[in-house]
Amino acid sequence: MHTNAQFLAWELSSSVSIAMQPHRQSSTRRWRFTIPSPGRRRSPLSDTEAKVLSALITSANFDPTDKNYTNQLKAAAILEPLFKEHPNHPGVAHYLIHSYDYPAIAEKGLTSAKAYAAIAPDAPHALHMPSHIFTRVGYWKESIAANRESWRVSGESVFDGHHAADYMVYAHLQLAQDAAARQAMAISVARPAVDNFAAAYAYAAMPARLRLEAGDWAGAAALPLDPKKDAYPWQKYPQSEAINAYARGIGAARSGSGNATAAREEQARLMALRDAARAAQLGYWAGQIDIQAAVVGALALCAEGKSDACITELKAAAAREDSTEKHVVTPGPLLPARELLAETLLAANKPAESLAEYEVVMKKEPNRYRAIAGAMAAARAAGDHKRARALAAELVKLGAELDTPRDGLRQAKEIAGG
Repeated sequence: MHTNAQFLAWELSSSVSIAMQPHRQSSTRRWRFTIPSPGRRRSPLSDTEAKVLSALITSANFDPTDKNYTNQLKAAAILEPLFKEHPNHPGVAHYLIHSYDYPAIAEKGLTSAKAYAAIAPDAPHALHMPSHIFTRVGYWKESIAANRESWRVSGESVFDGHHAADYMVYAHLQLAQDAAARQAMAISVARPAVDNFAAAYAYAAMPARLRLEAGDWAGAAALPLDPKKDAYPWQKYPQSEAINAYARGIGAARSGSGNATAAREEQARLMALRDAARAAQLGYWAGQIDIQAAVVGALALCAEGKSDACITELKAAAAREDSTEKHVVTPGPLLPARELLAETLLAANKPAESLAEYEVVMKKEPNRYRAIAGAMAAARAAGDHKRARALAAELVKLGAELDTPRDGLRQAKEIAGG
């Protein structure tokens, strides 16, 4: 049986020939589209579908440096009236979510996100899509529920279940539900490996998230690549393998007294993967991997006792990361570069500077556990007890249904109670 979403995809592909050619010189993937004249179409395209397609094209051709989100909001302006007229149209809801999938405008997408799952309840990707918005606004329980349903209806031969599992892992970790996060990863691992970019990303990201979010630096430093290289085509997905190298590099630099040598080995591995991404004409990902290499290199300086140089390099990497947008394949960065900067500033006894950096992270990544816990500690160390108590209350609320004890929550209860 065809779902509405499948029918829409068929109608658009049958009605409109879309010629997509990436601009190879660009740092991101942008496309040129051509729509045949009416006489060349195989079936008539309604005004509604033409508007939906127009919005998709407008939203897809955005300038990644435009923080006013001009094209995305233009697309949304086309789609919002259509959503009121056709609340059960899967394409309208789907592309509204994509148009609003940015921190500054994500709340505008909540209505379409909450409605979309009911529109196509047997389509795993449709069930997953609302979690793009839920993640942006820190609605972790809603994200878990959406992705649990997506995983349930997905088949073993497609990427959707693995992609949904990664989003579940991330959401559970923000609620201090590490055991539930491990279970979400386990249901993915239990399925056969799928040769697909989103699946490959999930395979690398899930175990990395579990270690990094918990501050298990030694575990991150020793993180194996699974599936193994001789059992999976990692060479096709350098951006996915880079997640493993990034986690290992961070872990090495932060384990014990810091292992700068091991961190620089992972930095070199990241540079090689960056070059592989460039060779594959994956411009956006080459840039992201280069930022990851810069972060690991900066943390290696910390491991060498060069705190000032480390902080300077982390500031530069954080600025670069903030100037880009995350890819839809991931619910969020493994660890935001600015969050690592804030942690480093706090360790360097600069709590006021640390708190300022944490505030930036929390605005971009709301309800992120490590950011709130770190900001609470920084506020307390800076003598800002009012802010510390407010953050402690947020953290206690966030971890109300924890399944794994965390030091930050114990401290939060003490501060909030004081």
